[in-house]
Parts: sequence; C-alpha cells; structure tokens
Amino acid sequence: MVLDNTRPSRLHNNVDLTAANTLRLPCRAQWFAAPSTLLGLQETVLQAHNEEWPITLLGGGSNVLLPEQLAGLTVRPALNRWWLTQHQTHVLAHVGAGVNWHTLVMATAARGLWGIENLALIPGDCGAAPVQNIGAYGVELADSVQAVQVMELATGRVDWLDATQCAFGYRDSIFKGELAGRVVITQLILRLSRQPTPRLGYGDLAARLSSSPSPFEVAEAVCAIRREKLPDPQVLANAGSFFKNPLVADEQAARLLHQYPDMPHFPQDNGQTKLAAGWLIDQCGLKGMRDGAFGVHQHQALVLVHFGGGDRTGLMKTATTIVDKVEARFGVRLEPEPRLIG
Repeated sequence: MVLDNTRPSRLHNNVDLTAANTLRLPCRAQWFAAPSTLLGLQETVLQAHNEEWPITLLGGGSNVLLPEQLAGLTVRPALNRWWLTQHQTHVLAHVGAGVNWHTLVMATAARGLWGIENLALIPGDCGAAPVQNIGAYGVELADSVQAVQVMELATGRVDWLDATQCAFGYRDSIFKGELAGRVVITQLILRLSRQPTPRLGYGDLAARLSSSPSPFEVAEAVCAIRREKLPDPQVLANAGSFFKNPLVADEQAARLLHQYPDMPHFPQDNGQTKLAAGWLIDQCGLKGMRDGAFGVHQHQALVLVHFGGGDRTGLMKTATTIVDKVEARFGVRLEPEPRLIG
C-alpha cells in the first residue's frame, strides 16, 4: 500500500501508545493518524474503509483501558482550534475536539466566563468530554453544552446534536450507547456566562474562597484540591477516578445509613441516592492496597494506580477484587468509569 503523504493527515505504522494513555498500559496500534482538520479526518476514515480496517477513536487517553494490540486504524483527532462568539445574554465557546480540556477551562475562566470552572484539571481532550459527561464538584459538562458536532464514521457526514439529543446522564451519554463506535466528536459549543454563577456547595470548595470569587479563583481552588487528593498521572500512572459513584434506590441507602450513619450520601431527584465509591472502598480496608503492578492510591481510594510492568489483564484483576469486596460488604456493585477499548 502506498500512502499519499501530501494529505492533511499521515498514517503511521506500529505506533507505541503506552505514553498516549495516562494509565501507561502497554499498547501498540497497527496504524495511527492524528488529523488536524475535518477534511483530513474524513479522508483518513475513508482510507480506513478502503483498506477494510476497524477504526478506534482515542482522545487524551485519560479515561480508557487499552489492550496490548489495537488492530486497524487508531485515530486521535487533533482539531485544536477554539474561539468565542459574543451574544446578548451569554458567550459561546466553539471548541475543536483536540483542544486540551484543562487548558480551555483555565483560558475561559481567566476571561471571566462562568460555567466550566469547577471542571478544572480534569485530564483529556475536549472531544472525549461529552462521552463520559465529565463532572466534578457539583458540575457536569451537560450543564454547559449547547451542541456537539459529530462525523459519521460510515459516511463521513457531519451533523450537530443539541444537548437533549446527547442524552446526558451520570457519566453517560448517547456516545457510550446508541452512537458508540458510529461517530467521532469533532467540535463542541459550550454556553458560558459573564454573570457570576459560582457553585461552591461541594466539599470544602467554599471554605477556600471569598464570598464573591472570580471564575479563575474557583478554578484555581479546584486545582489545589485535586492536586492534594489525586496523584499526578505524569508521576504515578492513573486514570483519575476509576469507579463511578454508585446510584442506589433510596430504600437501600436508608438501610445502609442505619448501619453506617456516617456514610456520605447524596439524594437525587429520581428516587435514588448517590454513594461515594471511594468511601465504600476505604471502609473495606483497601486504601493503599497493592496487587502486583497495580494498587489503590494511598490518599484516594477511588484511584487505581499503575506502578509499572502491568497490563490491562492485571488491572482488571485488581479492579474485580475491589468490586467483589465492596459488594460482599455493602451489597453495592461498583462499575468502572474508564472505557474498555478494543
């Protein structure tokens, strides 16, 4: 096969993706491309179809579990432009899928724009953010999304979905369900505001701030808290929160609270209560546990870390051990937050 190197995106063979995922799981891609334009993305996908290669989409690698080998073509969209448009009551941020999420948060907060400041220091690219409906400190991406641009992998056709069509839920969206493997996210439109709308009711965020903080001050406080509690993936490989905070029926939560009065719990509007997965794991005595190449972080039980030399099989073995012990004690089954790729 002869590749046309004049195209916007070049294909590379047998690419090591170990450094392209924050858990540092060993992985090699048969073919890899990082197109920087929508046209380049369309041409890259067309070439994969012509070669009858399966296509794997990869963002910043912060919330995925990679296998040792990825057959076919792995595509990381590198659409790195973003810009703002001013409107009478709000500001819209138009963001390419390849923009670093934290960079965007700090840049918009520095401009005095409210909406995503609580989501500072979440690793990864903006194109992956809607898939998980990322959230932190009482805020979710869904709170700010106005529209998501997608490209169909089968046809190359580009379309827009509004927030309702994205079917956002807790760490969930249509991109993990009906559209999984069918589209690639290419751009987001986020609705931001210049009117002060701080959301400081989660954890000790309010205690670190004045009564009228700026969005940049909120973002900096979030960063400080996250750095205190979470390991830097550049220093100790991890994917952030490994398990979702489980949702249980109010009745089950009441029974657990009778037995564990100090259990953190967050009533929802749908007859369910959200529990703190980290607390459940900690109560099982697993904080700081090491299981071969993997373990539970010594300061944050929600984070699994990779000390080196392991692979996805070993990681899932450690995760299963944790899930089984939590279920045996509390009757609650934890679900991994990162996506299993390949």
